[in-house]
Amino acid sequence: MRLGELVVGRRVVVRHRLPDGSASDALGDLVAADEQRLVVATRRGEVVVQRTAVLAAKAVPPAPERRKRRPGAETRPQISTDALELEAAEHWRPQEREDLGAWRLRAAGGFTGRANSALAVGDPGCDLDTALERVRAFYAARDLEAVVAAPTGALAEELERRGWTVRTPTLVMTAPVPGASAPEPTVRFDAEPDERWLTAYQGRGPVGPAGRAVLLSADRQVFASLREDDEVLAVARGSLSAGGWLGLSAVETAPAHRRRGLAGRLTGALLAWGAQQGATAAFLQVAASNAAARALYERAGFAPHHEYRYLVAPV
Repeated sequence: MRLGELVVGRRVVVRHRLPDGSASDALGDLVAADEQRLVVATRRGEVVVQRTAVLAAKAVPPAPERRKRRPGAETRPQISTDALELEAAEHWRPQEREDLGAWRLRAAGGFTGRANSALAVGDPGCDLDTALERVRAFYAARDLEAVVAAPTGALAEELERRGWTVRTPTLVMTAPVPGASAPEPTVRFDAEPDERWLTAYQGRGPVGPAGRAVLLSADRQVFASLREDDEVLAVARGSLSAGGWLGLSAVETAPAHRRRGLAGRLTGALLAWGAQQGATAAFLQVAASNAAARALYERAGFAPHHEYRYLVAPV
């Protein structure tokens, strides 16, 4: 429950208990709030939720918009860099999070850069020197190196000037989710990753309990795989948020089975799955230097949105 985010005018999702005991989500703009009730303007009209019925509530990024173009032309979701970074963060949540103004200090036992870096978007609520001291202290207390994830721009340039080292420039790509279609029948979907899925993915390093917690941290996720007999050939993860975004992550093909188009098949299957679940736009993150992966995603309809960098504190 993030009560501080329930500000009139913001887009929110409020999970609440219905009279029959089931639960429902009200997603839309918060148009009124007092001590007794919340009023959310959803697509289907205003929903009044009594405070006593609220199970969970938080602010969400703006819904992806689509540009109007000539008939038949491809449309692309429109969202700001900061909003997309915050959206992506909800698909890959850390075990620990400490907010510093609008910045998010994240830790998950060292599993992936995304879950173990300070997401620096917006105002940290203090001067930069103080903010960086807080970042250093947060990661030192957890025996992790201090890393800031910042979109390419003034902040990233200033940190480089101060001697912070750039690591893994990363491209964020987006795509409109096509109309609903049946996913490829040979793709297996699981609500949780089994040991074979995790073994296929951990070519990037051991997953462990912290990694498993991150993989299962979104509002909803699915674990896709292509298998032959008992062998896992390729894996990928799809995640959904209340804001209508589909996230693609953890795409990995076994070395012996690369260059067979398996990653492309999983990408297409997850887009189809997302469409069936009501997703309207998709995003993914890929190393800017990975030309082969970028080409694969472009063939699937993704285009660059922005770039961010991991910046490591000088010793």
